[in-house]
Amino acid sequence: MQLVKSGDMNRRPPVAVTGLGLVTPAGVGRDAAWEGLCAGLSTATADPGLDGLPVAFSCRVPDLDAAGLLGHRLSRRLDRFTTFALLAAREAVADARTGPDGWEAARVGVVMGVGTGSMQGWQAEFDRLADQVPDRVSPLALPRSVPNMAAAEIALDLGVTGPNMVVSTACASGTSAIGLARDWLLSGACDLVLAGGSESARLPMTAACFAQMRALSRRTGAPHEASRPFDRDRDGFVLGEGAAVLVLERTEDARARGSRPAAYVSGFGASCDAHHFTAPHPGGDGAARAIRAALTDAGLAPEDVDHVNAHGTSTPQGDLAEHNALRQVFRQPPPVTAVKGTIGHAIGGAGAIEAACTVLTLRHQLIPPTANLHTQDPAIDLDVVAKAPRPQEMRAAISSSFGFGGQNAVLAFTAAD
Repeated sequence: MQLVKSGDMNRRPPVAVTGLGLVTPAGVGRDAAWEGLCAGLSTATADPGLDGLPVAFSCRVPDLDAAGLLGHRLSRRLDRFTTFALLAAREAVADARTGPDGWEAARVGVVMGVGTGSMQGWQAEFDRLADQVPDRVSPLALPRSVPNMAAAEIALDLGVTGPNMVVSTACASGTSAIGLARDWLLSGACDLVLAGGSESARLPMTAACFAQMRALSRRTGAPHEASRPFDRDRDGFVLGEGAAVLVLERTEDARARGSRPAAYVSGFGASCDAHHFTAPHPGGDGAARAIRAALTDAGLAPEDVDHVNAHGTSTPQGDLAEHNALRQVFRQPPPVTAVKGTIGHAIGGAGAIEAACTVLTLRHQLIPPTANLHTQDPAIDLDVVAKAPRPQEMRAAISSSFGFGGQNAVLAFTAAD
């Protein structure tokens, strides 16, 4: 791997990923999720919660016994996206082999990406208002649904009192959160940060809005074939849900406590298209700027990158714009995968899930396949991994996320020694 000499003066040290937690439609828990992602089979099915809507299918996290895992009182208080966040955080901390006995609570931060929060329980509350019985509105409705609770509930559960916030950059939220976490560590504001994203996008209002925007696949007769990133016949994305949390530490701190990192967050780049309120820049200009910024931050040249975990939503415009961005940056883009073919689009949680997948890709030296890629769009000149996982020697990879408002965020990861 060659470092970019011109960027050496600006290059900041990497931070270590010492723990991972995952809750996804492909599986709950890091190992189950990885196995499901490597299987490369779509998890999209009919969703009874969306009955009567133009698009009534989604990718759902398998049934969880939230009360059994979290206790009845806590599970009753939490919305679905906060339940996912808390379960992922607990797994990540256990994976990192740390916890309250091994940290100074005031030096531990939490930053999560959430796109919109949730309206999971709001319909019943709106009905009570419409029935003119406001005294029956639940006092839990507001605190269980506001976005910041994804981070706040993690802090409450683990007793950490350092910086705590949620960032919202639409579908780039989880990626943005991990980039911010790295800044907290390198600035000295924290010694350890739990960073990631969480969202449940399979809600009636969310589904109705995206359907009206013509953003969702209408493949109602075959939901399992609906999410097909980079495929010639793609027609939109599939709503999903889930969470991922990474434990991040300065590399020297991880070494001092004898932790072996799974990988390193070596760079972060962000930009805004300033082009359209929902559509990406067709040439991928803003996305390309974010990719270049992440590589410069990591001290990597484009030819050092061995893999791209793509945003890959399966929308006609989005996939083509991402292709154009990759062709701008790389003479010959490295092998690409898009896990939304398997798990759908978790909006604010998507970038964190894909970042965690990229860490596992480097750890296992194995690229998960893109589901439902039957005939690649001839306008997309990329080496997209499909059908089966691909073993490959990899030292560096990027994970990209792009969202409404022209939000672009990219993480550069490097393999652990």
